[in-house]
Amino acid sequence: MTDTTDAAEARPSQGTPGEVFSAFFKLGLTSFGGPIAHLGYFRDELVTRRKWLSDRAHADLVALCQFLPGPASSQVGFAMGMLRAGWLGALAAFTAFTLPSALVLGVFAMTAASISGPIGTGTLNGLKIVAVAIVAQAVWGMARNLCPDRERAAIAVGAVVVLAFRPGAFGMVGAIVLGALAGLALGRGTGAPVGGHVTMPVSRRVAAAALAAFFAALFLLPLIAGQSQSLAVIDSFYRAGALVFGGGHVVLPLLQAEVVAPGWVTPDQFLAGYGAAQAVPGPLFTFAAYLGAGLEPEPNGVAGAIIALLAMFLPGFLILIGVLPFWDRFRAMARAQSLMQGANAAVVGILGAALYSPVFTSAVGDLRDFALALGCFVLLMAWKSPPWVVVIVAAVGGVGLAFTG
Repeated sequence: MTDTTDAAEARPSQGTPGEVFSAFFKLGLTSFGGPIAHLGYFRDELVTRRKWLSDRAHADLVALCQFLPGPASSQVGFAMGMLRAGWLGALAAFTAFTLPSALVLGVFAMTAASISGPIGTGTLNGLKIVAVAIVAQAVWGMARNLCPDRERAAIAVGAVVVLAFRPGAFGMVGAIVLGALAGLALGRGTGAPVGGHVTMPVSRRVAAAALAAFFAALFLLPLIAGQSQSLAVIDSFYRAGALVFGGGHVVLPLLQAEVVAPGWVTPDQFLAGYGAAQAVPGPLFTFAAYLGAGLEPEPNGVAGAIIALLAMFLPGFLILIGVLPFWDRFRAMARAQSLMQGANAAVVGILGAALYSPVFTSAVGDLRDFALALGCFVLLMAWKSPPWVVVIVAAVGGVGLAFTG
């Protein structure tokens, strides 16, 4: 198939930012189930029903965004909005898809402190416990997909060892770098091209500027973060958003290192918000709105939620814009594939370490808590229950434990 035909498939027609906002607001209200489920909703609504682009173009965008750090489903939505209505369409897609869950989680953060009594505390405890089951499910699924052989399983274990001796954000970065180098040494990349070809309205000059901004912010923000609390918050959330490989759940250990370790958010607040984030539709990255609203000291409230949310999403969009004109060539490189295979294996280890601490150690205090967590895990894995249903079960279970304790 010629490039001309591929381009026609990728951009079959043009729409308006308002049309994009309407479509993605509907998706933001109804897309439960995490990033993989979101991609299915996108395909049903925008490829099958609205015919905004072809299946081939959609699959290529998905491959690109799963390869990059950042929130894959939001990056796909951003790119689809851009294909449909240019830069304003991209902004409309991001805003509409993110707004519903960000509002709910922001309000929850600002009202959670007033929750008291056995019903309130039991609900919050249930939200902490359900995080154990959800993260365990994520570790299990990612390990099967990203560590299919002994070597990559060893890389995952090595990442846990790194974090055991060097916990925190720097340990995570080091584990990812070492994993990528190990993947390069293994040389499992085939060098075979994947998918088709997508033509996006991004020039090489704009792409280069986006890449420069991505790396400049990543390296310069830590140097100026000490000048104000607002800059420190931007630095922490930007770094977390820039280093998320392998799915939205991986943001958990990164954010924990950035906001719990310095005392901005308590471990209980953190896990309760993470559990609540499973019960709302839309991207998991809107957990940043909850954290930003509940930060101590300021900025917090509405301002903190907006700052944290934008800082979390920005790096994923910058790197997406930066690689679009070069994607076809880069992803066909065997070394690039090998690097990413190693980095993704290390990410499994990072999430596995987070499953133990802070998730399990903070949420499970006795055998009753463990029984509820195990029941939620079985609902997810064996019964295939939707996450939002399991969250409700955990909240009710937490209330039951509070009354019987």
